[in-house]
Amino acid sequence: MHKEYNICDFIGNTSEQSDWTNAFKAAVAKIREENGGTLIVPKGNYLTRSIKLTSDMELYLESGAVINFTDDIENYEIIDIEFEGVPMKMHMPCIYARGEKNVAVTGYGTINGNGARWWKERRQLDAARPYLICFYECSRVRLSKVHLTNSPAWTVHPAYCQDVSIQGISIKNPADSPNTDGINPYSCQNVRIADCLIDVGDDCIAIKSGTEETPNKVPCENITITGCNMLHGHGGVVIGSEMSGSIRNVTVSNCTFQDTDRGIRLKTRRHRGGAMERMTFSNIMMDRVLCPFIFNMYYFCGKNGNEQYVWDKEPYPVDDGTPVIRDILISNVFVNDAEAMAGFIYGLPESNIENITFSNCHVRMNPNKKPALAAMMGYMEPTKAAGFFIRNAKNITMRDVKIEHTIGDVFDMDVTAHVIIL
Repeated sequence: MHKEYNICDFIGNTSEQSDWTNAFKAAVAKIREENGGTLIVPKGNYLTRSIKLTSDMELYLESGAVINFTDDIENYEIIDIEFEGVPMKMHMPCIYARGEKNVAVTGYGTINGNGARWWKERRQLDAARPYLICFYECSRVRLSKVHLTNSPAWTVHPAYCQDVSIQGISIKNPADSPNTDGINPYSCQNVRIADCLIDVGDDCIAIKSGTEETPNKVPCENITITGCNMLHGHGGVVIGSEMSGSIRNVTVSNCTFQDTDRGIRLKTRRHRGGAMERMTFSNIMMDRVLCPFIFNMYYFCGKNGNEQYVWDKEPYPVDDGTPVIRDILISNVFVNDAEAMAGFIYGLPESNIENITFSNCHVRMNPNKKPALAAMMGYMEPTKAAGFFIRNAKNITMRDVKIEHTIGDVFDMDVTAHVIIL
């Protein structure tokens, strides 16, 4: 059994009682020297800069413990890392582990990223804002119970990791905080996310695997998400748009989405390549979402989003940069007070979205809301209480799908849409 250490025993390593940075460094160094251990943070407030974890280490926050990360931007270490699939310079994540194994952050305390200054000055920074918690190229990772708030950027970001368990955490970032996603697994394998409460300023959970510019494209696969409550944010569970390494074998079940802009959202575009495939979404409740179901292969946000190949509706040659969306089952979903559109399915003429089944789904639109943009796609107009809009799609099955209170057609389809309604 690993030895336990108390952070208060290391305060002698710092000359300033209010700054625990050196105390955490000394504690981690001791645990590394002893080949593992648990660092206990008792009730109290601990101001610090980045904490870099080591293998066979558990950081345990007792109830009432608050780790406050300083916004002393100038003194954060700058590291090389990827952000949205592109190598760049970044301020070291607040809690960070790279190339480690058997690492854990647990307990009932709070981790406060103190993100307000990072958000305000984000356009003037010399390096990217830090993630709140980042595990990079790690194996056997565990995150449990802790409360996370005010993240400077993405909140929990496992990247190139294997065997990740995230259970029972709560995340609260202000609704207007920029790019503060909740949980973003990136090119990871065997990830389990369960029983989490996520209320953030961007996507609640986003699964990614790099862009066409990513040097090492690795799939994100074997992902389970269950028993989670998603509040606000731009999307409940979002796949892409960085998906060049492919994303597959994803199961989402027994979740609620409330006041998220979108619900289940898959997004990509030409040149990304890769496949989104073999996914199930079941037993989901949604309230007050703009659009509950989005499959968009013309997503334009981000670098090069205005290039002709992104928005062009003419067919292009199929090559390694042609993305694929296929083999997805959505069942037992109830949506109340949807606003802009019931569903948006728009594939590429050279790569149709295919083999999508909706089963036992009930969508109740709210025609009294203002028009809004259902999907991020060029030349789209805001809508309200529209039905399903489907283009460039084949083998789309609607079985026991009920849509109420729409304005206009329940299914808006043209000759490129091959839909079976049962």
